[in-house]
Amino acid sequence: MNVVLAKTETGRALSDLFASAGGRLPGAGKVTEQRQRAFEAYERAGLPHRRIEEWKYTDLRVLMREVMPLAAAPDPAALKRAGKALKLHAIAGVRRLVLVDGMFAPALSETGDLEKGLGIRTLREVLATGELPAQLFVPDNADAMVALNSAMMTDGVVIEIADGAVLTRPLHIVHIATSASPSSMFTRSLFKVGKAASATLVESYIAADGAKAYQVHDSLIVSIGDGARLDHVRLIEDSREAFNISSSLVMLGAKAHFNTFGMTSGSNVSRYQAVIAFAGEGSRVETNGVNLLNGRQHADTTLFLDHAVPNCQSREIFRSVVDDRGHSVFQGRIVVRPKAQKTDAKMMTRALLLSDEAEADNKPELEIFADDVTCGHGATTGALDESLLFYLRARGLSEKEAQALLIQAFVGEAIESIASDALRELTAGAAQRWLAARG
Repeated sequence: MNVVLAKTETGRALSDLFASAGGRLPGAGKVTEQRQRAFEAYERAGLPHRRIEEWKYTDLRVLMREVMPLAAAPDPAALKRAGKALKLHAIAGVRRLVLVDGMFAPALSETGDLEKGLGIRTLREVLATGELPAQLFVPDNADAMVALNSAMMTDGVVIEIADGAVLTRPLHIVHIATSASPSSMFTRSLFKVGKAASATLVESYIAADGAKAYQVHDSLIVSIGDGARLDHVRLIEDSREAFNISSSLVMLGAKAHFNTFGMTSGSNVSRYQAVIAFAGEGSRVETNGVNLLNGRQHADTTLFLDHAVPNCQSREIFRSVVDDRGHSVFQGRIVVRPKAQKTDAKMMTRALLLSDEAEADNKPELEIFADDVTCGHGATTGALDESLLFYLRARGLSEKEAQALLIQAFVGEAIESIASDALRELTAGAAQRWLAARG
């Protein structure tokens, strides 16, 4: 019996999109072959849906339905709008690397006078040479959205930090959407931290005036060498009609330290998924996050920590504040493999619901195959403490002011994990803007 896979209209539209975008996708030869394999892997799976356990709470066939056409390359008018948006989200003391509608924007970026040991190239120019950097393409059996990103990626940045280099100036990758028409942006960046090196990376997702119903499809692949440290901050402040599907793949060497924090306050639907693998002994990971949601926003954070070697430590702290009919999802999975003795891994997620219709799904998981470990996890969901609200209101605060003070304290534990004072204040300011917008 012959079995034929019938394509839906959406499947045919995406096939046409991939075929028509061929002229705009950089690379030839082996790069084109890898793209084709990745797209075929995506076609076999299609958009993730609730019957896939990792996507149980974020059914893209229902929430997103289809992949929008590739965004046009930014023209001077788009770059001007992006420049205005950039001023509103400027961070002092950082080196900006700006992607506008999925394309690197040299005029808005700072690539001159690089610090010693720092190398920056665009992904487009790397692919155009036919070069295939290690880890650029993931296996064919990877997540469907990562496979789609592999097939359609148009640009990004390739950052390399030499062994022993210590960057005092944070690197800031800014994704800006400007298109008023529905469109998709596919970006991928590589970040390699050499042995005993140190750096701070900030990622921001923002929209220019007029950009609304767009889709962000982004991937970040990180390699952290032996004895190196990377501090990573992600801020999702997209348009409230946007979709943001982002993935990170992180590999740590021996005695490395990875401290990451993410906050989502924008986008209609967002999903951040990260795979963090320990490849060397004595490493430490601290991953923290905050969701600030209202209206009908849906935000999903899914983390997978793979403890494959002994004597490593991980900590996860996640907080979500959900108002109106918002929906927050946290899925944290820690796997301790048989050889990973002396693992110390802990995870805690807490959700604060501000309305009767708000929803939070927390799913912490532990899979332990070693016998000499210290592991634990927990999850709580609740409302604001009425006795504390009464205490604050009795001292002259309005109900909104009292709520804001308690919410700030609730998310503060996660925000305090940010090592940089300036970035910590920046993140706290974004949280305060969200609170102020509640009225």
